[in-house]
Amino acid sequence: MIDLLSLTPAAARAALEQWLRARGEPAYRLRQIMPRLWQRPAASWADATDLPAPLRGALEEAFSLHRLSLKVHQVSNDGTQKFLWELGDGEAIESVLIPEGKRRTLCISSQAGCALGCVFCATGRMGFRRNLNAAEIAGQVREVLMRDPALKPTNIVFMGMGEPLLNWDAVDSTLTTLNQPEGLGIGARHITLSTVGILPNLAKFGRRKEQFRLAVSLHAPTPALRRELMPIEKKYALPDLMEALKQFRRRVTLEYVLIGGTNDSLETADQLAKLAKPLEALVNLIPLHPGGAPDLTPSTRAQMLAFERRLKERGVEAVLRRSRGLDISAACGQLRVEIAGPARARGKIRSEEHAHIE
Repeated sequence: MIDLLSLTPAAARAALEQWLRARGEPAYRLRQIMPRLWQRPAASWADATDLPAPLRGALEEAFSLHRLSLKVHQVSNDGTQKFLWELGDGEAIESVLIPEGKRRTLCISSQAGCALGCVFCATGRMGFRRNLNAAEIAGQVREVLMRDPALKPTNIVFMGMGEPLLNWDAVDSTLTTLNQPEGLGIGARHITLSTVGILPNLAKFGRRKEQFRLAVSLHAPTPALRRELMPIEKKYALPDLMEALKQFRRRVTLEYVLIGGTNDSLETADQLAKLAKPLEALVNLIPLHPGGAPDLTPSTRAQMLAFERRLKERGVEAVLRRSRGLDISAACGQLRVEIAGPARARGKIRSEEHAHIE
């Protein structure tokens, strides 16, 4: 059985076209079927009631429509929604929908768990479980759309669980599905890939012709400090990463989680400015979510504002983001860690909670 949702829209179209032709179906059937993959997604072929029943039955036998199972749904007072999805093998991943005016940003996962072990990230404490396939990555968007078409994301960020560039083949295919008109039709400039800087696959991402956005998880302006926070520094050193970013044809965003007493001094801000200014990079300053790393201390509001001000004084565009979903488990990987708990060893989720938190 072919999983059409793991294919790019063009590949899915080709597979369906060949199958329909072999059945002797009229050509217009393809125009009826394709929108049920992504544009008006059907939960199952049985739900595609614009198709005749015999054809729906045949589609059910030939082509699977991969589904994610919603295990936990949390809604914050600020409108942020967090979804914990269970996969077919019992693993779990998270997505977070962040509304802001007319913008609806969906943060999606590319791996179950993460091997990188960044000290401020709950997913890193979980360890690596496995890569997601393209249907599981893009399926996070599809499931939200099926829950409520009005929630269709305007923006997608690969900032959920996992390192996208360590799962490049699936992410590469997913980018196409998210962007193509026969897929989800989201503009390339509204899709952001966040990476710690896996240099070989960063180069592949840079070679794509679409204007996808790049965000780099930096979090420290010197190799020594970055090594303390992010073990990946041992393999892909900061100087090499910065050199690679100079070759990138599009504007880069540098992500920087502010950790009290660790990377939030004004001296550190000066060092960061020296990296960011030659790139003309935007610096996203992110308050440490207390649920992501309970053993670390968030920077004070005053210190975060002083850090932002110092960067601007040095000619760097910087934005201090506000924490979202503080009343729910909104830190990356936090909900998966809390819910799975001891069940992690079995690879299963032990809760079917459906929580609406006001």
